[in-house]
Amino acid sequence: MNAKARTARQVIKSRANAYRAPRKAVRAAASASRKALRKVATGTPQTARTHLLAVGIAPDMAKRFAGSFSARVKPTATARAAIALKGRVRKSVAVKLYDLASFAARLAVYRPKDRAAAARFERAAHQLAA
Repeated sequence: MNAKARTARQVIKSRANAYRAPRKAVRAAASASRKALRKVATGTPQTARTHLLAVGIAPDMAKRFAGSFSARVKPTATARAAIALKGRVRKSVAVKLYDLASFAARLAVYRPKDRAAAARFERAAHQLAA
């Protein structure tokens, strides 16, 4: 019984951490505190979207560009995450995770075709490098 309870607690804790990281990133991006931005993306590797939120990219833009941002970049780690499908059905999918160093290297060279977005990514790269 103890092993079962321990496993259940571990699952709940990992789900809570997976939920908290993007929320922290959104709050840090809203406050735009430099110290807060660096604090969010350190420690355990995070998804590209979470890193983009942490450097101040808007949530809708982060969702839009996360896939192309992380294309052809070797992830630091991979994990499994549950996504909601129709109704109560959930599916486990693979998620790529990046550490701060690999994220910063990709941010320094990534520029989307959209000029406004490219300018925003360039400002974020300068902000992270400073």
